[in-house]
Amino acid sequence: MLIPPPLSLYVHLPWCVRKCPYCDFNSHQGKGPLPFDDYVDALIRDLDFDLPLVWGRTVHSVFFGGGTPSLFPPEAIDRFLQAAASRLRFAPGLEVTLETNPGTAEHGRFDRYRAAGVNRISFGIQSFDDGCLQRLGRIHDGGEAEAAVKLAQDAGFDNFNLDLMYALPEQTLAMAERDLARAFALQPAHISHYQLTLEPNTIFFARPPRGIPDDDGAWDMQAHCQALLAEAGFGHYETSAYARPGRQCAHNLNYWRFGDYLGMGAGAHGKITLGAEQAVLRRWKIKHPTAYLAAAGGAQALGGDDRIPPEQRPFEFMLNALRLHEGFRAVDFEHRTGLALATVEAPLAQALAAGWLRREGDRFMPTELGRRFTNDVVAAFLAD
Repeated sequence: MLIPPPLSLYVHLPWCVRKCPYCDFNSHQGKGPLPFDDYVDALIRDLDFDLPLVWGRTVHSVFFGGGTPSLFPPEAIDRFLQAAASRLRFAPGLEVTLETNPGTAEHGRFDRYRAAGVNRISFGIQSFDDGCLQRLGRIHDGGEAEAAVKLAQDAGFDNFNLDLMYALPEQTLAMAERDLARAFALQPAHISHYQLTLEPNTIFFARPPRGIPDDDGAWDMQAHCQALLAEAGFGHYETSAYARPGRQCAHNLNYWRFGDYLGMGAGAHGKITLGAEQAVLRRWKIKHPTAYLAAAGGAQALGGDDRIPPEQRPFEFMLNALRLHEGFRAVDFEHRTGLALATVEAPLAQALAAGWLRREGDRFMPTELGRRFTNDVVAAFLAD
């Protein structure tokens, strides 16, 4: 049987100061004053429309993503959180994350975000090297990045993430190592460390920048940086995520464990387990902010509203769970897909025989080899 898993809330705030050339997220460059109040009104209408899907369930994490959520004033974040808390059951001490661009951090704002209920900050640093940041089209420099983190620390935030990228245009191994050294000096609780990829529908995909390291160079950076992160006490718990003990991102863990989440905002995606129907719903909202503002709160705001067929659930489950070093338990597979483990007996046997997975009791975990070939492992679970 399908048994509803933990529930999270994702809130998409779509505007940014400038669209980065590598970014394929639903983000839109702001032109003129942004409609913060109108957008929060739309988010609340959107939440009211989706509430019947999750009556009585507890929310365990909230994540404001974008775009650049830190463009929104603390009062707007506070108003939405208060509205959500009056409609949903918030778990005591739930994690509330706000993504922040260092170029939009203002003195005095962080203490007000904290007062609004935000207790975790995720900084989009990408690099501390000014040349790399310019080539990435970022609006901040390395000094501003460090200053923004210190502002958050002064406001009482000790639970924060730094996003760092490697294999950047004209980046060397020594430069990637220096980025980590500067990150360590700021004492973050969490580091997301991932390779620059050229995604379709981005400027970099259409016009690749010069000087991107080749596959061997990128692998050297990954291997060296993983060793440095381990030496500094960061546990590697997911493909691109490293955390101090007890500081893993609860919200993202819920994604990777095939948990449920409501998606509020322009282009936001949600996944909800419907126990009574024994179905898994994928729902997403229309992307453009102007259209979303006009339609939020009704069916016309839906970009899609699909049930995941049972035969597709093993692939979707593995696509998430096998990113985690902890892998998954057999019982979690059964509860979150509604299928017996026997339905994936053949691909599991194949992955175990290939050395991609190992088994301890009822838990299946990717090996080091499996983590290097995650796409191949996951592909074995595609429906025929």
